[in-house]
Amino acid sequence: MTVYSKIIGTGSYLPARRVSNDELAAELAAKGIETSDEWISSRSGISARYYAAADQNSSDLAVEAAQRALEAAGKSATDIDMVIVASSTPDFQGSFPSTACIVQRKLGMTNHSAAFDVQAVCSGFVYAVATADAFIKAGMHKTVLVIGSEVFSRILNFEDRTTCVLFGDGAGAVVMSASQEPGILAAKLHADGTHSDILSIPPSPAGSPASGGFLHMDGQAVFKLAVTVLEEVATEVLDAAQMAPSDVDWLIPHQANIRIMKSTAKKLGLPLERMVVTVDEHGNTSAASIPLALDLAVRDGRIKAGDNILMEGVGGGFTWGAVLARM
Repeated sequence: MTVYSKIIGTGSYLPARRVSNDELAAELAAKGIETSDEWISSRSGISARYYAAADQNSSDLAVEAAQRALEAAGKSATDIDMVIVASSTPDFQGSFPSTACIVQRKLGMTNHSAAFDVQAVCSGFVYAVATADAFIKAGMHKTVLVIGSEVFSRILNFEDRTTCVLFGDGAGAVVMSASQEPGILAAKLHADGTHSDILSIPPSPAGSPASGGFLHMDGQAVFKLAVTVLEEVATEVLDAAQMAPSDVDWLIPHQANIRIMKSTAKKLGLPLERMVVTVDEHGNTSAASIPLALDLAVRDGRIKAGDNILMEGVGGGFTWGAVLARM
């Protein structure tokens, strides 16, 4: 009997503090940095983002999203036999234990389930789903909790208006389970380390803390590469599943920039009405962006059982990938 993996529950969490463009512009103005709602929204499509409280780490956001996904799946934490957390902002920057192990502890999981982190920046959730899919299909694990969680506000340089206005914090999660029905239809992952310098946290000066660096991005280079590879990997994953773009009910791209997202939909011939958009309210939440958007669309009734959803991400590394799933 063929074993498939299927998403059986989704969940998400946003911190309490919502920061509008106007509020952020006022805070930056106090530092002598000029920006505005119009400047931010016209370039990115972002109107607001959420920031974690000082005492909230990635694991805290992850646990909130995980609990909601578990409830939606009708599962308890002890039903999970593997935890995968995708994050570029783990609880312990440049150190250990993994955020997945901390999430395991905070969820009260005492069944010794496997737990580890995945680091592929904004492609992290797609990488994690593909990894869970492979473990389930191989018969090694049956029920996997996959989480994307970020506190990007901690690594932003608030004196650089080209990057600090783009990112936010949040977490999204899915429960994946072994199934007799097809769920994950195809997945493709890629990376090109020759572009590692266009989106990164440069090494901290010698003697400074490992977590002391700030995010650096060559926006034009990232944009150019993203629009190319996202179309390519979407086509690749559709070909692998022997499906056409017209078979896709919902496109859920990484929520980085509305112009990149619209370009991808246009190249695939998909109407914008079939693309889930949350970048306007969430900003770029890196590995959390796709599961946040997925959960929103599931809970508001847009995504229904049997729908085909195409999830794709691109991030620092340079990494990219796509997953085609039937809900």
